[in-house]
Amino acid sequence: MNIYAEFHLRIAAILDRFGKEGLLPQNLDAARFVVEPPRDPAMGDLACNAAMVFAREAKEFYPNPRQLAADLAFQLTQEPEVDQAEVAGPGFLNIRLKPRIFADILRVILVERGDFGRGPAGRVAARKVNVEYVSANPTGPMHIGHGRGAVFGDALAGLMEFAGSQVTREYYINDAGAQVDVLARSAYLRYLEALGESVTIPEGLYPGDYLKPVGAALAKQYGGSLREQSEAEWLGPVRDASIEAMMAMIREDLAALNITHEVFFSERSLHVKNNGVSDVEAAIDDLRAKNLVYEGRLPPPKGQLPEDWEDREQTLFKSTDFGDDVDRPLKKSDGSYTYFASDIAYHRKKIEAGYDVLVDVWGADHGGYVKRMNAAVVALSGGATTLDVKLCQMVKLMREGEPVKMSKRSGDFVTLREVVDEVGVDAVRFMMLTRKNDAPLEFDLAKVIEQSRDNPVFYVQYAHARAHSALRQALAAFPDLDLAGPKLAAADLALLVDESEQALVKLMAQYPRVIESAATAHEPHRLAFYLHELASFFHSHWNRGKDQPQLRFVNQDSRDLTCARLALVTGLINVLASGLSVLGVKAPEEMR
Repeated sequence: MNIYAEFHLRIAAILDRFGKEGLLPQNLDAARFVVEPPRDPAMGDLACNAAMVFAREAKEFYPNPRQLAADLAFQLTQEPEVDQAEVAGPGFLNIRLKPRIFADILRVILVERGDFGRGPAGRVAARKVNVEYVSANPTGPMHIGHGRGAVFGDALAGLMEFAGSQVTREYYINDAGAQVDVLARSAYLRYLEALGESVTIPEGLYPGDYLKPVGAALAKQYGGSLREQSEAEWLGPVRDASIEAMMAMIREDLAALNITHEVFFSERSLHVKNNGVSDVEAAIDDLRAKNLVYEGRLPPPKGQLPEDWEDREQTLFKSTDFGDDVDRPLKKSDGSYTYFASDIAYHRKKIEAGYDVLVDVWGADHGGYVKRMNAAVVALSGGATTLDVKLCQMVKLMREGEPVKMSKRSGDFVTLREVVDEVGVDAVRFMMLTRKNDAPLEFDLAKVIEQSRDNPVFYVQYAHARAHSALRQALAAFPDLDLAGPKLAAADLALLVDESEQALVKLMAQYPRVIESAATAHEPHRLAFYLHELASFFHSHWNRGKDQPQLRFVNQDSRDLTCARLALVTGLINVLASGLSVLGVKAPEEMR
């Protein structure tokens, strides 16, 4: 039950009727206006900006937006749920609903429990979504920066799924570049080490201890035979074994964060020829058939020329036709395909799979790559598929305010697994969502395990546990109470007359709107912020009960009032548990 979406539909219907009656232009785009909670709760329950949004189109009929807002307000006062509708400022519409509406919403929360706020299939514009995230090079264990993209992508996938989309979680294995050859050479040295040789890891190779088990496995499988081969002979088998071992380790690291992917896609597979043509070649042929590939020269980069700059004729994609700054090369000087060509082929596979929306979660250092990839997706799909690239800033790992940098296991960074093992899955997942993805994030290993209001994950989980303690107190006072949701929904909710109680219900009523808006914007941090706000409000209300006994949830002198307040508490439990579940965080019933 999304009261904001419901009134958006009603106002859109009024505007449509005005258009048909010649009082407004017809076919105004209802997606342009919003119905949301007012910034000041004293102004009402709902706020709408439709009159100001359509001021220009409506000017012939309504010279002043306030006039249109006044007519909308009059129409809304005819609705049985509306208590009052008023115009504010230059044309805002503030709506106050009858108290019974929020009592009805609380009853829905109690009955629907974990399904409250869940969108029906297709509710969010994107019906079939591919979220590609993590995609770390298979060259070693994941670090805390990878963890941010992993949590963001997984939380976004869960959020969009809950909002009604069909979501596929995908991992792109970068197993075709020079970095996997470096991995193989590093593993080969560990293989020699396993055979008893003394080795030194030169600069440019991977020094971490995590490759020792790979070397030992190679020694067990091949004995000393690889030493008798040239690099050209042993490189392929060692590379394949190393990639397989690294991907197994990455899967374990992700599993420690409760993250699984339905699809693991190999970059190398794009270069395998089927019927004489690889996926990369087929994608370029597709663009060439659309007259979007040509042979030409690029202007030199502005400023000082890079050392590897070559003024030569190249195979280029017309990405400037789709908003990019320059056209982009598809082949290197040695005739091999660029990484961009592989990425075009990879996204073409997704488009062919019928996805409506592609979400790619990348590191912030890939920001310069976004325009060309968007251009390619528009060109390949004819605009039918949209791509949203989400850039995740790096994480600054701290311990009591001091930077943490080194790890013996990895050689030069702290691994994600080490952080998860130290502070727990819930702390990592929730803290990664306490900032918007493109904002810097400090992760203090000491602070995230503090039991204080300054620790967001503790504060939200404690609200859920605290609410459960109220239920236990109620059963101690009234052992025969039935705390099932449908039973509590029958309580006399008109007894919830305190302003703080009513405000808590109204805040819970925002949950479906938060889900839908966060899923549409691809911003799961909005849900984390909302849960923290809801928990904070609940804690404040609880603390008021310490000073004012008449506000406590359990009133031994009034069973009916206790039942009404337990309905409030149970509604809060349902919303907090649902939101935490969407983010992949546990909702404990007790915390010690």
